[in-house]
Amino acid sequence: MTDYKMRPVEGTIHFDGAQATKGFNFNKMCFSFNNEDARQAFLADPEAYMEKFKLSEEFKQALRDKDLNKLLELGGSIYYMAKLAGIFGWNMQVIGGMQSGRTTEEFQAYLDSQGRGKTTNG
Repeated sequence: MTDYKMRPVEGTIHFDGAQATKGFNFNKMCFSFNNEDARQAFLADPEAYMEKFKLSEEFKQALRDKDLNKLLELGGSIYYMAKLAGIFGWNMQVIGGMQSGRTTEEFQAYLDSQGRGKTTNG
């Protein structure tokens, strides 16, 4: 058996047990968005919904600011945050732009320049 050791990728946040523990309440809240009633409750009163899940003020502020990178840094799981992205209408180009410090348009142009943008059939 090979001794496999994960090495962090420069510029990324390694989501491990410590990060999962830090972000537990936030990720639990994001998981709740699988339910339409939960999504509507969040949209109706985000502050009350964040309080319901006992989010820290730091998490609350990052969410108010829609600061994806800060949410990741605080322990947010990108997999659970996909539920949050849907609430805000963020697609992968929006998220990619946020994570790379680009506007959505700049990120799409980057993808296009790399041959990874939108494809067409035919």
